[in-house]
Amino acid sequence: MTIWTVGHSRHELPALLGVLRGPGIQVVADIRSQPFSRYHPQFNRGRFAAALAEAGLGYLFLGAELGGRPPEPEFYDSQRHVRYGALARTGRFNAGLGRLLAESERRRVAMLCSEEDPRRCHRRLLVTRVLTARGIPVQHIRGDGTVVPEADLGPLPPELTQDTLFG
Repeated sequence: MTIWTVGHSRHELPALLGVLRGPGIQVVADIRSQPFSRYHPQFNRGRFAAALAEAGLGYLFLGAELGGRPPEPEFYDSQRHVRYGALARTGRFNAGLGRLLAESERRRVAMLCSEEDPRRCHRRLLVTRVLTARGIPVQHIRGDGTVVPEADLGPLPPELTQDTLFG
């Protein structure tokens, strides 16, 4: 089992579909807390899900479980940074992770967020950290279609880890 990630960035929808087709993605797991874009409405949840279905791809919304902007104030530090470690220990997060992994056993799944660069996105700082700690390989699909294994991105900078996942 491999989990894939991708950021929609400023792509037009046909370009993103092409990027997804490269590695044979079958389902997009949307992990945006708020699946809405004022500047890129083609990625608003309903419109995006319909476009994926039309292209023969599945859509799975996991933003409530795996999103990087939880509604509860206890998941933020004094500078309003998300405490990813605390979030990763919740039942909600682990239920979402379970749904992601179950779907990944059946079909090739890419977690989607808006940020193109996984080094700066919660899909790496939160979800990928947990997946790799469990021994699950993660591949990041970049905006130009290249695929970068998680190990090739190097260690996470200490200022981006915010708190430990397991401490």
